[in-house]
Amino acid sequence: MSTRPIGFILGFLILVFAGAMLAPLFVSLATEDGEWPAFAAGIGTCLFVGGMLILTLRSDRIELGRRQGFALTSTVWVCLPLFGALPFVWSDRVGTFTDAVFESVSGITTTGSTVLAGLDLMEPSLLLWRSLLQWLGGIGIIAMGIVILPFLRVGGMQIFRTESSDRSDKVVARASDFMVMLVGVYVGLSLLCAGAYALAGMTVFEAVNHAMTTISTGGYSTSDLSMGYFESAAIQWIGTFFMLAGGIPFALYIFALRGKPGRLFRNSQVLTFLSFVLAVSLGLAVYLMVTRDTSLPLALRLTAFNVTSVVTTTGYATSDYTAWGGFAGVVFYFLIFLGACSGSTSGGFKVYRVQIIYELVRTTIRRMTMPHGVFIPRYAGKEIDAEVTYSVAAFMVLFVTTILVIALALAMIGLDFETAFSGAATAVANVGPGVGDVIGPAGNFSSLPDVAKWILSAGMILGRLEIVTLAVLALPEYWRA
Repeated sequence: MSTRPIGFILGFLILVFAGAMLAPLFVSLATEDGEWPAFAAGIGTCLFVGGMLILTLRSDRIELGRRQGFALTSTVWVCLPLFGALPFVWSDRVGTFTDAVFESVSGITTTGSTVLAGLDLMEPSLLLWRSLLQWLGGIGIIAMGIVILPFLRVGGMQIFRTESSDRSDKVVARASDFMVMLVGVYVGLSLLCAGAYALAGMTVFEAVNHAMTTISTGGYSTSDLSMGYFESAAIQWIGTFFMLAGGIPFALYIFALRGKPGRLFRNSQVLTFLSFVLAVSLGLAVYLMVTRDTSLPLALRLTAFNVTSVVTTTGYATSDYTAWGGFAGVVFYFLIFLGACSGSTSGGFKVYRVQIIYELVRTTIRRMTMPHGVFIPRYAGKEIDAEVTYSVAAFMVLFVTTILVIALALAMIGLDFETAFSGAATAVANVGPGVGDVIGPAGNFSSLPDVAKWILSAGMILGRLEIVTLAVLALPEYWRA
C-alpha cells in the first residue's frame, strides 16, 4: 500500500490549518491581546511540516483505495489535533500540553468538552481559534461522512453513497462539484446564523464565534455560562433552529438548491429526527410545568434548546438541566447516545441506525409470530441487505463496548461512576458536557487528571471516526493484505 497520497493530503490539510491561524493572528494584533507570537509560531510550524510533506510526497496522480481510505481518515483525525493544539501550547492561558491537546481534539471533533475557564475574559484570538477548530472540524466531518465512510462500508453508512449505479441518487455528476456545493452550503448557513445572532443582540464577534460552533454542532462558547449568558429568548430560538439545521444531512440541502426540496422534507431519517426532538421537548416541557411550576413559553424554550443541543451533540446549555429532577436527568442521559442524522456535523449513534435496528427487531418478531410469512426488513422503502445489517450490528457492539471500556478505565484511575460513565458516553458520542457536578453543564473537564484527559481524547477521536475506521487498522489482516 502506497502511503504517498496519504502524506500528501495530510500535508495539504496542515497548510489549511496554517492559513486558518492567520485569522486569530490578525485579531490578536488588532486587539493587542498578546497572543500573536503563539499563532505566528503555529503558522511557521504548520508551513514547515506541511510544505515538507507536500514537496517530498507529491505525485502527478493521487488515487486512494479502500485500505488507503481507512489509513487517511485515521491519520488525519489523529494528527491534525496536534497541530491545532500548537497555539494553545505556546499560550500562557492553557496550563499544560495535555490540556492543549484535549481542547484541540474536542474542538476538531466538534465534541465541545473544555478544560478552559474564564472564557468571558479570555483573549479574543484564542476564543476565535477554538471556534475555527470546530468550524473546520464540522466541514471535515460532513465530507468524511458523505464521501469517504459510505464507500468504506462503516456501520451501514453505505446506504448514503452519493455516487451509485442509480443516476437519480447522484447529487451532482462530479465529486469535485459536490464538494464545492457542500462548502458553499456550509458557509452560507454559517453566515445566515451569524447574521441572525447579530440581529438578536450579540456583538459581531460573539455572533461569528457562535455561528461557527452552532452550524458545526460543536458547542464552544465565548462565555463560561454558554448560551445562558445572553438571557435572550430570540438567541435561544435561533440557536435551536440552526442546531437542527446542522443535524440534517447536508446533501439534502444541495438537492433543495437544485430544485428538489421535496427530498429534504420526505427523507425518512430527517422526519424521524425532527419528530423525536419535538416529542421529547414537548414531554419535558409538560414535566417542567408540572414539577417546577414553569410557564409554557419558558418551558418550551428551555426544553427545545437543551434537547436539541444534546441530540445534535452540540453541547450548548442555557441552564443545568441535570437539576430539573430525576426524570429529566435520565432522559438527558439517554439523549447523549442518540445523535442526529448521517451526513450532518452531528456525532452519536445516528438516527438511521436506530431506524434500521427497529425495523430488524420488528421483522424478527413478526417472523416469530408468523413463521410461514415472508417479511422483508426495509429502510426508506428499500430492502435492507445483509451487509448493512452486519455493519450496523457490528457498529452497535463496538459503540457500546468502547463506552464501557473507557468508563472502566476512568473508574480505575479514581473517577466516580457518574463522571466516568457520562464522560465516556459524551466523549464517544461527541456531545460535550457530561452529567453530574464535575463535568455536567455547570462544570468542565479541567479538574480531571491528565490520564483521564488522554483517555477521553482517544474516545473523542474514536467516536468521530465511527470507531470501525480506526479499529480496522488494529487487524493484522489489514497490514498483510
